[in-house]
Amino acid sequence: MKKQGKLIVHTGSMFSGKTTSLWRELYRMKIANYKIAAFKPTVDNRDDDKKIVSHDNLELDAIKVEDLNDVLTYATNHELDAIGIDEVQFFPNDPTEVIDIFNKLMDKSITIVVSGLDMDYKTRPFEIIKEIMPIADELTKHHAICANCGEDAWASYRKSADESRIQIGSKDKYEPLCRECYNQKMSEREKTKNQISLEELGE
Repeated sequence: MKKQGKLIVHTGSMFSGKTTSLWRELYRMKIANYKIAAFKPTVDNRDDDKKIVSHDNLELDAIKVEDLNDVLTYATNHELDAIGIDEVQFFPNDPTEVIDIFNKLMDKSITIVVSGLDMDYKTRPFEIIKEIMPIADELTKHHAICANCGEDAWASYRKSADESRIQIGSKDKYEPLCRECYNQKMSEREKTKNQISLEELGE
């Protein structure tokens, strides 16, 4: 299963199995005696600091890093065959810098397995994912099941009215929805917001 110097990307909505797929890729490489390391962003505070944990509770030892330059430094100082990076969209690096870092890693014959959200809760593409998808050797778009109708999910709907782009959470804050159900819920939310604004003006 030689996969040397490749970029493998797993993307999609929340609860779609991205991290499970990253775990599966690295587990197979470990069985094949690859020297591997996994990384996660420091902003991801949902689980154990030293582990990547999927929604179905698969665990992978991981190193928390501030940005992807730390990954490059670690890989330069250790003899690695493959690395895994979870929630890549949360890293602060400019997409151009990310591509440069990934190219340097692949030039060392290191395979990179990445998982990350393709869009935020407003369905705006995350810039890092958008830029690395075209250079991927293998690309898989995963789908969760719509929590409302059971169709393939398209987006991660945020349950709260918080409008910050990054809000770390799981089923307590998000649910996967298909396009139709997502658009319907967002439309209902907008109507409620406008109604509240009108009521406040009338006071």
